[in-house]
Amino acid sequence: MGAPAGPGGRRLIPGRDTTDSGEYLALLVGHPRPGSRTHAVAARTGELLRQSLAAEQISFPEPVLVDLAVLAPFLLDRGPHGGAGGSAVRIVRQAALLVTVTPTFRAAPSGLLKFFFDLMPAGGLSDSVAVPLTTAGLAEHQPVVDRSLRSLLQELRAQVPPAGIGVLESDLARFDDIFGHWWRDQGPCLSSSLRRLRKAPISRPAKSAAKG
Repeated sequence: MGAPAGPGGRRLIPGRDTTDSGEYLALLVGHPRPGSRTHAVAARTGELLRQSLAAEQISFPEPVLVDLAVLAPFLLDRGPHGGAGGSAVRIVRQAALLVTVTPTFRAAPSGLLKFFFDLMPAGGLSDSVAVPLTTAGLAEHQPVVDRSLRSLLQELRAQVPPAGIGVLESDLARFDDIFGHWWRDQGPCLSSSLRRLRKAPISRPAKSAAKG
C-alpha cells in the first residue's frame, strides 16, 4: 500500500517504500519544521513543474514527498533492510526529477538537508535531474540557491539547470509569477536534460546508501 496523499503528493512514511516502478518526481524538503512555508513552496513547485513539463510532452505521476522534518528522527536508522533512512536516500537517488527545497539559515542551506546529503555516496545523484530552490528572508541570501545548493547538487553529479529558484519570503504570494519567469529561462534546458536522461541507461544505487 502506498502512503496517503497529502499536500504536494505521496508522503514517504518512515520504514515504508512509497515509490512505484518507473520514473517519478521527488520533492525533498529540508526545513526542520513540519508545515512550513518552505514545504508549501515545494508542493506548489511540484504542481507547476508537472504542468509545464506536460506541455512539453514530458509526464510525471503525482510526486513523492520526502519531508526531512518528519524523517529526521529516522535518518540514521538503517535496519536489516536499509531502514527508513536508507529508504529515503534510495528514493531520492532514484528520482528522475528531484526538486530540492530548503530555507536559508545563516547564509546556507539547512543543516538538516546537508546531513541528509552526507548520507549519500559520491555521485549519488548521477541519474537525476535536480532543481534547486531556496527561500530566504534577506535579499543578500538569494544567491545561496546557486552558490551553495546548486553546487551541492552538482557535487553529487546531478544534472542541474544553469540557475535555480531563489525566492524571498516577502515574495511568496507571487511565487507562480516567479516560477513562470524561471521556467521561461530554464525550462528548455530542464526539458532537454530529462529527455536525455530517459534515453540513457540507469545505474541502480547500491543497497548501502552510505559508507562509514
